[in-house]
Amino acid sequence: MGTFSRILGKREDAAPGHEFSGSDTVSLTIDERRSSRLITETKDGTKCVILVERGLIVRGGTVIADEDGSLLLVEAAPEEVSTVRSYSPLALTRLAYHLGNRHVPLEITSGYLRYQHDHVLDDMVRGLGGTVTEENAPFEPENGAYSHHHHHDGDHDDHDHEHHHHHDGDEHAPEHHHHDHDD
Repeated sequence: MGTFSRILGKREDAAPGHEFSGSDTVSLTIDERRSSRLITETKDGTKCVILVERGLIVRGGTVIADEDGSLLLVEAAPEEVSTVRSYSPLALTRLAYHLGNRHVPLEITSGYLRYQHDHVLDDMVRGLGGTVTEENAPFEPENGAYSHHHHHDGDHDDHDHEHHHHHDGDEHAPEHHHHDHDD
C-alpha cells in the first residue's frame, strides 16, 4: 500500500458504490487523525503512510487517495471518552462553556458533549450538575476557533479567510467581515 495524501472527501461523495474492506480501511483515534504524518496499518495489517496538510483533522468517513488512485477509508476509532448529558439544553450549553474554558478538545452535539476521558474534568462536570458516562466511542471534536483551516461536516475544501478586528474609536480599522457558508 502507498502514501495517501489527496483528500477526496466523505465516503458517500468521494467513492459512491466502492466497497471498502480491511485492506483499504484504517481505524484511527483523534490524535492519529490530527497527525500530518502517520505510518499506520490497514485493518488487515497492510502498512500505509498518510501525509496531510499540518493542522488538518481527518474526519471519520473521509476517503484519501494515493498517487496511483488507490483509495483509503479513514474511520474514527472508538477510544476512551467521557460523554456528558444534562437535564436541559441550557444546562448542556453551560457545561460546554466551562469545558471550553479548560481548552480541551470537545465534541458538541445537540444531545451530548464528549471529550477524551479525564477524571478531573468528569468531577468538575458532575459538580456542575452534568451526567458523565465513561465509554469507548469515536471522538470528533470541534476544530478550534483559531485553527487555520475549518471544515464543515466533513468538507475538506480549503478556503482562506481574512480576519479583521474593529476597535472602538479606531477610525482606520477595517470594517467587520462576516462569512456565510453554503454547505
